[in-house]
Amino acid sequence: MRPMLDDLELPQVQEIGTRERRVLAEHKPPGMSGSLLQNLGRRPTSLVLWGVATGPTALDFTKKLDAKFRAAKPVPFTADIVADAKIDNVLIEDVKFEQVAGKPERYSFLLTLREYIKPIEPETAPGIDTDIAGDAQNLLNGIVNGLGAGQAFASQLADFTPKMSSFLARLQQFKSQVG
Repeated sequence: MRPMLDDLELPQVQEIGTRERRVLAEHKPPGMSGSLLQNLGRRPTSLVLWGVATGPTALDFTKKLDAKFRAAKPVPFTADIVADAKIDNVLIEDVKFEQVAGKPERYSFLLTLREYIKPIEPETAPGIDTDIAGDAQNLLNGIVNGLGAGQAFASQLADFTPKMSSFLARLQQFKSQVG
């Protein structure tokens, strides 16, 4: 079975590599020599694969693959080599194409895929204010209303500017005569 990305068969895949990383936290208890490690699970699995598309449909293949990349949505992925890893959906992190020089209708492709894990909804605990977004919106509305009042105040000051500038000139003249 050839690797499939959604409804797109990946032709002539030459290599598939996986990278899995576990997250460990190290704790150093006071008064103890050594440390304790806490397993915090794993990061999403990354897959890197490359292959070659040839023939009259090769350019169409690259356009379809590029469209899936630009859509930035999770897509199903199947391949024999990663079947035991239980990877169902992936995000296309990066895609690179290269037209093979001297070979008509031949394009190599390099795909970087990341396992898509659907985010879980946060739990609401008793006693926690869940309407924080509403409070923030009310504060923002107050700021916006204040900006409107500030703009009206600044436009009102424009009427006093000529009067105040002549008053300032008279004060400076008085100071120079007295001082």
